[in-house]
Amino acid sequence: MVMTSDPLMQRFPSSATARLFGQRIIEFDTAKGWVRMSFVATDAFLNPAGSVQGGILGAMLDDTMGPALWLMNGAGSFSATIDLNVSLLAAASPGVLYGEGRVVQLGKTISFLEAHLSDAQGRMLARSTASARMIQPR
Repeated sequence: MVMTSDPLMQRFPSSATARLFGQRIIEFDTAKGWVRMSFVATDAFLNPAGSVQGGILGAMLDDTMGPALWLMNGAGSFSATIDLNVSLLAAASPGVLYGEGRVVQLGKTISFLEAHLSDAQGRMLARSTASARMIQPR
């Protein structure tokens, strides 16, 4: 596994949502299409019950799977999520959350991905599967 000091990370395309969520890549493996990262769930993301809103968790999962595909498919490649399925397993409290994402199957046009989010105690909060279409650079 490669840590974030890898020069590849200097070319990592960070999205506005990734910055909003405080996304940080912790480690990754390009050959396996696997990434581990952290997010910061702030009070601004809470629902009226005091838990992180499920749509925010879904966006964090999406922002975990996309980088896994980018790492495996090569810098300069981009993808668009075709479908995103999210299972919310437990209430998420504000604080640091950890995402792990991986490429299940890499295709020329369509790839299949999965990810999960956990809290600092290792409790799984949400999991997701997705398919993504590769986009040709303009």
